[in-house]
Formats: sequence, C-alpha cells, structure tokens
Amino acid sequence: MTLQELFNNKKEALLNIYFTAGFPKLNSMPQILSALEEAGVDMVEIGMPYSDPLSDGPTIQESSAIAIKNGITTDLIFQQLEKSTSKIPKIMMGYFNAVFQYGIEKFCEKCKKAGIAGVILPDLPINIYQEKYQAIFEQYGLSIIFLVTPETSEERIRYIDKCSTSFIYAVSSSSTTGKETGMQAAKEYLNQLKKMNLNKPLMLGFNISKKEDFDFAATYTSGGIIGSAFIKHIKNSQNLPQDIKSFVQSIRPKN
Repeated sequence: MTLQELFNNKKEALLNIYFTAGFPKLNSMPQILSALEEAGVDMVEIGMPYSDPLSDGPTIQESSAIAIKNGITTDLIFQQLEKSTSKIPKIMMGYFNAVFQYGIEKFCEKCKKAGIAGVILPDLPINIYQEKYQAIFEQYGLSIIFLVTPETSEERIRYIDKCSTSFIYAVSSSSTTGKETGMQAAKEYLNQLKKMNLNKPLMLGFNISKKEDFDFAATYTSGGIIGSAFIKHIKNSQNLPQDIKSFVQSIRPKN
C-alpha cells in the first residue's frame, strides 16, 4: 500500500511508530516490524542511526549510539528490510549527509527494492532537493516528507504543501524529540494549520507519548507519530512482541 492510499482509505486516526534500526539488538528490526503490523500500527518510520542527529532528543540519540555500537550499517538495514515479510507502509528517516555518503541513487534503488514508501531527511532543504535530487527520488517512486514547525511561515507551509506527494510532518514544538512539554502548547499552531485547509494531510510528531497526546493530535491532523516513548518502552524488553502489543494498545485501544 502506498502512503497516498493509506491516507485516502483511512477510517480513523493513523498511528505512525518510529524506531531505530539496530536497536535494542542488532537484528531486532524484522521482529519489531512484524509486531507493529500485528498490533495494528498504520505505518512505521525506520530511523537510520547517525552520529550527529540534529533534531533528535536524548532518547533517540542514545538508541542511535547503541545501534551503531551493535554494528548496524545502512547495508544491514536494507538486508533486514528485504528479509522482512511485513507489508506495513515504511518510511526511512535519517540525515542527508549519511545518504549522500552512501550514494543518492544507490540509496533510492535499495529503498525501492526493500519496499520503502517514503523518506524523511530533515536537513535536506526543499530547494536543494528540487534542484538536484527530486528526479532521482521520483524515478524510484519515493515520497519525500517535509517538516513544518511553529516557526514556519504560512507562505513556506503552502509551498511545502504544493511540493509534497503524501503527507506533511507537523512538528509539535521547536524543541528536539522526547520533551514532555504538554501538547496543549501546540494548540494555537495546530488551529492555524487546520484553518489553512492544506491539500496534503498532516501528521503530528514530537513529544507524543500517551493516548491523550495521540487523541489530541487526531483532533487537528490525520494522526500522530510516536518515537521516544516507544524507544523507552522497548529498550530493556525481554519479549518484544508482547511489549509492543501492550504499548500500541495503550495508545490506541482496540474496541
């Protein structure tokens, strides 16, 4: 299923879970993907560990450091993805320098082969993407997801809306991930986004850690993205399928 189809067919708020490849164990990813799919998560973001993550808070930074220590590499990520039987829509999230060093076209080709639907590269400016790399990403059917923040101007938000092909990642605050600042602080910003009647759907991310946060996100956007809280939940897991199921049900209980 493509990201566009996912949003077109959604009947309830979408839940997107972020996790770091190579964490908590080097080969945890296939098991995590299967458990998330079984638990009913709508899509996943797979974090590519990077030594200098600009927008990640301490929890995700620590998970990246552990994954790197475990021996994860971009090639290993793709190998694990190709072995996975999970059909859940997948997004790769990382930093442009690592992708650039790996090779843009090689990366896109591997993404297509591994069934990746989209890519988030927070440090890749939209104008540079359009001028140099858009044709390559489009050739391999990859949707680039851009971020907007409370500081993003209306003009730029509308431009991002025009250039996006699946959804827009709305950052709930200007802080890094994992801060427990309270989602209510984002209310005015989200109201403004809602009033803009954008063409592309929005997903809210950063600092969503519990059901109340997810429900709040769903009031203003198509759903929520959870990363740090999930990473904390599985860090010392002795039974990933069971712990993942309990986490997802705590966020979006099944009727």
